[in-house]
Amino acid sequence: MTAAPWRTGAGQVLHVETQQTLPGLAGLYARGAAASGRIAAGRALPSLPVIGSGSPDHAERPLVLPTVALRVSGVTTSELRGHLRDYQRLLHEPVSEVLPAGYLHVLAFPLATAVMVRGDFPLPLLGMVHLANHVEMRGPVRLGDVLEVRAWAENLRPHRRGVQVDLVTEIRPDGDDSGLPLWRGISTYLAKGFTAPEPDEADEADEPSVTGADRAGEPAARDEAWAPPLPTGRWALGPGTGRAYAAVSGDRNPIHLSSLSAKAFGFPRAIAHGMYTASRALADVGHARGDAYRWTVEFAQPVLLPGTVDVAVMPELTETPDGFGYVGWNARRGRRHFRGEVTPL
Repeated sequence: MTAAPWRTGAGQVLHVETQQTLPGLAGLYARGAAASGRIAAGRALPSLPVIGSGSPDHAERPLVLPTVALRVSGVTTSELRGHLRDYQRLLHEPVSEVLPAGYLHVLAFPLATAVMVRGDFPLPLLGMVHLANHVEMRGPVRLGDVLEVRAWAENLRPHRRGVQVDLVTEIRPDGDDSGLPLWRGISTYLAKGFTAPEPDEADEADEPSVTGADRAGEPAARDEAWAPPLPTGRWALGPGTGRAYAAVSGDRNPIHLSSLSAKAFGFPRAIAHGMYTASRALADVGHARGDAYRWTVEFAQPVLLPGTVDVAVMPELTETPDGFGYVGWNARRGRRHFRGEVTPL
């Protein structure tokens, strides 16, 4: 029996490319920097041979995502015990042999990054702004399981400051093409200054009322209509928080590592990884989330390091039965850093 073709959420057939192992992020970032430079040069000098297309209208050509899905099978987890313990200790996750959804994001993230540094990916890795994540955990993944990881890009759409794109990653039991994945994550990014085809009216109706740019680490006006709830916790994050999460995640983006390297990218100090804050909020929910749950997060103002984050994690912040909402904010400035939900499936 022939397996069904892989498709995007919009039904577009994907060509599958199999890789032998999950790639390392260090090499991917080097490729991403080079690719970002080529894209920037091509937009600035579109008629220059090799860099541009030789045509002055190159910069106005519609953006097209690669119709490729990357796949790595035979991903073993039995040797990850020490790494998992380091992650659990840092994120305050309960000690368990079950891999939490945030840890699975760490496992799959390099393959999604490999999609973004391909030569046919039209957006630059450098400067991408992380807007949101939507994760579905449909069953436990345990130490010792052998997995298959998949990744592709889809849903390129307009944003008032550029374009948004979704990077989709899936984790399944190795060799199992039936049914839904055990874990599925959609990471949404903003590339500023680019133009995508305008959506139809139905797509426009689905646009959130709070724009992604205002959730994306850019200056945003104080939300006068929002009053923070009573906090259930307070995180005191030291200056090394970014380096500590980089050590377990492999994500050594300079904006997270030191004030000096962050200033080169326009930040006054190093900022915490968005997925560190989201994963720590998930950890605060603890065992109450169960084995199957949906986990969402929207990012707003970045967390400067060192810094203090007031956090509320409680059922009252969601209307979903048995679910938990969470929000983190700067108490002094009254601005949100992130918000999301953990709800049962």
